[in-house]
Amino acid sequence: MPTFEDPTADATEASEALRGLAHATRTFDNPADTYAVLGDLLGGMRSLREVFDQLATAHVSHRVRAHDDAGSQTAGSISAHAAANELHHAVALLDGLHDRLDAAMSQSGRIAWHEAPAEAPPASRWINVVFLEGQDADQVLDLINHGGTDAAIEHLAGYDVGEETTQAALVNGYVYDRVPAGALDRIATGKDYTLTYNHDLGHVSLLRTHPAAPPENRSGTQPQRAASRTAFRRPARTQIADDDWSLSRPSSVSRGRSL
Repeated sequence: MPTFEDPTADATEASEALRGLAHATRTFDNPADTYAVLGDLLGGMRSLREVFDQLATAHVSHRVRAHDDAGSQTAGSISAHAAANELHHAVALLDGLHDRLDAAMSQSGRIAWHEAPAEAPPASRWINVVFLEGQDADQVLDLINHGGTDAAIEHLAGYDVGEETTQAALVNGYVYDRVPAGALDRIATGKDYTLTYNHDLGHVSLLRTHPAAPPENRSGTQPQRAASRTAFRRPARTQIADDDWSLSRPSSVSRGRSL
């Protein structure tokens, strides 16, 4: 809260408030809010002009107390006058800035903001082929470190059994309009597959592109999502030797472990 008495404390608070405003205005969920922000900034601009004027007056009125580091009052007085002169120039610039801001607010007030148009449905979606974590994921993460993401994609693609994988993903709700990845996950693509992995959390996931359903089908009730993604977890098929980081691609998936 402003003190209305302590210029140092109020200046600090104003600086923090402007920092917060700079952060908050990175995105506007409702563009109509820009008009209110412009109005507040216009009022702040008038107050800032007054502050500059008063800072200039303070430098001139207290110039007899001004000295330089060597103790010269004459040099200090000259610097006080120079600071006041620069502040008066800043006031002139603020006057022009105020007029521009006022004009921007006037133009903004003429805008009637409508709802954003509906986004077109994606041309394709992603289905989850396999999700591994723990020791199963560690082997694949080691493969990524030593053989690259292409080798990992080729290995995990062995878990894809075509239509059976697709139907299992549809039933369990593992179909996504966007690649499901956390903020710290890494993403790599190859052929029709997308690989996401995270060394810190110890998990890897392979997804395959799938044509999007027609709009009339997408509007229906979605399949109930499985309670846990661990239903897609499978033990690794290949043990990795310490001196051999290549993994053979599984030729098939056991029916007992199918999706």
